[in-house]
Amino acid sequence: MRIAFKMKLHKGFEDEYKKRHDRLWPELEELLKTTGISEYSIFLDSETNFLFGVLKAKDPSALNNLPSNPVMQKWWSYMKDIMESNPDNSPVSIPLKEVFYLP
Repeated sequence: MRIAFKMKLHKGFEDEYKKRHDRLWPELEELLKTTGISEYSIFLDSETNFLFGVLKAKDPSALNNLPSNPVMQKWWSYMKDIMESNPDNSPVSIPLKEVFYLP
């Protein structure tokens, strides 16, 4: 199943966001893959600083376990200074509804 969502990057942190993802922690990459996530992309709308994420998940319900994982919590804490975040440091993430797909 494909899942899409949007998040908000603070202005002026575009390069830093890219840099941090270019150096994605191996333990985070492993966590995402073992959770069944693949083909994960994040796009930036430079006019609004919205980030648009798209990923494939073998079992979308498995994503519910990510927030309690220490690696995910550590990543969120690392990213909270450059993007809109919730009190638990998770990014404010708004699900997007698919309206068109061309397989």
